[in-house]
Amino acid sequence: MTQKGSMKPVKKSKAEEPELEPLCCCEYIDRNGEKNHVAACLCDCQDLDEGCDRWITCKSVQPETCERIMDTISDRLRIPWLRGAKKVNISIVPPLILLPIFLRVASWHFLLGVVVLTSLPVLALWYYYLTHRRKEQTLFFLSLGLFSLGYMYYVFLQEVVPKGHVGPTQLALLTCGLFLILLALYRAKKNPGYLRNPASNDRSLGSSQIECLNRKGQEKSKGFLGTDTSGSLNNRTLKDDLKGSSRVLAGSPTKVKEDWCAKCQLVRPARAWHCRICGICVRRMDHHCVWINSCVGESNHQAFILALSIFLLTSVYGITLTLDTICRDRSVFTALFYCPGVYANYSSALCFTCVWYSVIITAGMAYIFLIQLINISYNVTEREVQQALRQKTGRRLLCGLIVDTGHLTW
Repeated sequence: MTQKGSMKPVKKSKAEEPELEPLCCCEYIDRNGEKNHVAACLCDCQDLDEGCDRWITCKSVQPETCERIMDTISDRLRIPWLRGAKKVNISIVPPLILLPIFLRVASWHFLLGVVVLTSLPVLALWYYYLTHRRKEQTLFFLSLGLFSLGYMYYVFLQEVVPKGHVGPTQLALLTCGLFLILLALYRAKKNPGYLRNPASNDRSLGSSQIECLNRKGQEKSKGFLGTDTSGSLNNRTLKDDLKGSSRVLAGSPTKVKEDWCAKCQLVRPARAWHCRICGICVRRMDHHCVWINSCVGESNHQAFILALSIFLLTSVYGITLTLDTICRDRSVFTALFYCPGVYANYSSALCFTCVWYSVIITAGMAYIFLIQLINISYNVTEREVQQALRQKTGRRLLCGLIVDTGHLTW
């Protein structure tokens, strides 16, 4: 009898569960929880209709309307995939479309090349400060970097190699350098050293700190249900005691400075910071790098430096091979500024434009690499340098390349 009675509600619950219909490759569940189709991406968009009407009638569009339009576009921009269409981040699309167009337009004439190659860094910096001010994550720079690598390699294979001045060994070295860059970027993209919440794992706390917290918890919460047989505390008591323990440890002879992060609800060790873009604390955080869309911290700092160094070597080598091919009778430095007849042929003009684009990107990466080497030699992080400048405790030396933070951190 009991077995039959126990089986009835199980059958009833299974019958009550709604069966979800499988999605085809072009269907998806939108942000409103409704089933939609990729082909209907331009249908039933009142915000877009309102924005177009106001634009046609020369009326201003409200910022709220623009945000709703961008949210709708980002939700409906999808590609067909198995078991439902996959959402595509809209920030990765502009580099894929605009970069080839800009570079090919810049190859038409010398003046167009000057205008385009000058405007590209300005637009990139404008977009960086726009997203940095909003504290938003973006895949724009990661997409720009990866697509730039791929497109420069494609132009090299299509325009430079067929001219017959690049040998198989040189091409193999350049290809090997490209793959090493991708491997180093993959390693740098991994966990930079995220801090876990000690409330879920007490092993992240030191043994002396746990004993201090347990002793305080037993004195403050006798008979309280938040403590178990091992003497662990509830979340609220843990927060208060971790604050007190950080003050005790800060004044200890070892001078280990720890701080309580209210957002992550954990005790940060020395030199750890909370990234407002990633929304998590990182061990020995250096900075948030938009080129990898991740923080640079304790676990991936070496891979980040390795990726920069390999990129600089590979880029300089590719630039040298290209200039030696399109300007045979001149040195590399001279051909970069004076290469007569390069715009007479569209193929040579495109290669020369890509060379200058690579030079601009390489110069920016070289500056970042130089700052990193200086900070490493002084044993400071970029986050500590910026904090010292904001608090006016640091001094700029050597045209701002070196910042004396006022103390050494060993």
